[in-house]
Amino acid sequence: MPLRAESGFPELIRPVLASSGGVPDGTGWAFEFKWDGVRAITYARGGRVRAMTRNDLEVAATYPEVRALTALLGDRDAVLDGEIVALGEGRQPDFGRLQSRMHVARPGADLIARVPVVYYVFDLLHLDGRSLLGEPYSTRRHELAGLGLGGRAEVRVPPSFRDVDGRDVLAVAEEYGLEGVVAKRVSSRYEPGRRSPAWVKVPLVRTQEVLIGGWRPGDGRRAGTVGSLLLGVLTDDGLRYVGKVGTGFTHAALVDLQDRLGPLAVPKSPFAGPVPLDHARRAHWVRPELVGEVEYRTWTADGRLRHSSWRGLRPDKDPGDVRMPPPG
Repeated sequence: MPLRAESGFPELIRPVLASSGGVPDGTGWAFEFKWDGVRAITYARGGRVRAMTRNDLEVAATYPEVRALTALLGDRDAVLDGEIVALGEGRQPDFGRLQSRMHVARPGADLIARVPVVYYVFDLLHLDGRSLLGEPYSTRRHELAGLGLGGRAEVRVPPSFRDVDGRDVLAVAEEYGLEGVVAKRVSSRYEPGRRSPAWVKVPLVRTQEVLIGGWRPGDGRRAGTVGSLLLGVLTDDGLRYVGKVGTGFTHAALVDLQDRLGPLAVPKSPFAGPVPLDHARRAHWVRPELVGEVEYRTWTADGRLRHSSWRGLRPDKDPGDVRMPPPG
């Protein structure tokens, strides 16, 4: 349930999460593009904006572009759901570029100019004292369209496609280098904090959130820094080892990881089961508190990530939510 202030304006509404699956068949679905960024619920009221991530971090200072909502909404109060995205040279979402903003609490004008972000708003949860959580998706999107939020470069309302074959939308996403699509039942209410079967994400790029349980030192040009990370996900039996990743790092990322991993050192492996000897050799173990994200090709039969590549740390994600994906 959303937390409310005495005035009735919500203090906190946790985002509904999408289930993984294929493109749904049948009628009653709307399709949106999947944006590769940081999920944020924004609270615009009285000329001020708060932006809360999935793990309840307030990031309006990190992404001051969201404050454009005050000019767009005027004297209206609203709670909005969307994704904060950095765009690349081809105007597609670029998660790598966004990394340079994710760890900066108060970016300067130069960084904001070099790596601007856009807030893609795709849902409306509360408006002028009215909760819209119980309204169907179709109603929420209709009222969102009526707010006229397209007047600033920092805020956009992406399209929602109805009465179409979702596979066609997925093909367009692939053509334009997007991450995939999200299918949403037009009759569905908003379910805060729940992974809902009424929202289905169909990714073109396979990604997995992971916890860092250890690291191995590099060789050659990577001597003195991190060579690879030892990764895990949570299960009912503890932290399960799912493989290592040694590619996809920038030099700046390696330096940052070295600084962050040092204080987390522990004498023994945090993994519940054994780590292969060739992976554990020379390993430095750490408390599994840092959430990262990898891109991968597939899972092996024994539950390891195959051909994984590092995408970056995810301070916007909660360590307790890092789980294996559902089968299929």
